[in-house]
Formats: sequence, structure tokens, C-alpha cells
Amino acid sequence: MAQNARFALSLRVLAVLAGEPEKMHTSLAIAEELGESAVMVRRTFLMLHKAGLVVQRKGPNGGAQLKHSMKQIGLGDVFEATAGEWFAVQDKALAGWMNKVRGDAVAAMNEHSLGGVVKRLKKVKAG
Repeated sequence: MAQNARFALSLRVLAVLAGEPEKMHTSLAIAEELGESAVMVRRTFLMLHKAGLVVQRKGPNGGAQLKHSMKQIGLGDVFEATAGEWFAVQDKALAGWMNKVRGDAVAAMNEHSLGGVVKRLKKVKAG
């Protein structure tokens, strides 16, 4: 799956988790709600867990939930969780500069939170 698709799915998954933040959500339930593959949702849970954005619990009452409030999760945090190798460059001077560009982009994205995404999604559903 391409990075932009991972990012988009991650935002959608996080928005579902934010809708009921105290509840543990299963990958199957989220997959059904979003019309996605449960495997892709589980992979998304894993990326988001590794990034410290969600808490996961195994077992019959398991699932995932937000680790922080939706207003504390920046879009840059989500991007970093899904980005992987970003624009790998062989030239060391250029690679250092591209890392700075990436850092600047993430900082700019973090000026916006998951809370804003949830708000906009609710507007679209209501309208």
C-alpha cells in the first residue's frame, strides 16, 4: 500500500477510535465500518501502536483505542507513523537537507490535529 493510502486509512481509523475514545475497537468492527480489509486495519493498528498513538490489547475484550486525546494527535504524528522511508537520497548533503525538509513538513502538519479531521468528517456526514 502506498504511503498516501496508509496515511488516509490511518486518519480514518483514528477518527473511528476518537468517536468512542473509552471503548476498545476491534479491527473487524472498524474494517466493516470503513469498508476496508480487517488485515489492513490490523496493520494500521500496528503502525499506530509502534508510533505511540494507540493502545492495543489482545484477547476477547481486546482491540485498540487512542493513547492520547484527538486534540493531542497531530497530523504530522500520523504522517510519521505511516511514512517509512521518505524520499531516500544517496547524496549525503542532499539527504541531510531533505531530512530537514521532512522535519519542517511534519512540524507544519502538527499544527493541525486529529480533532480537526473528526470535526470535518462529522460536517460531511451531517451535510
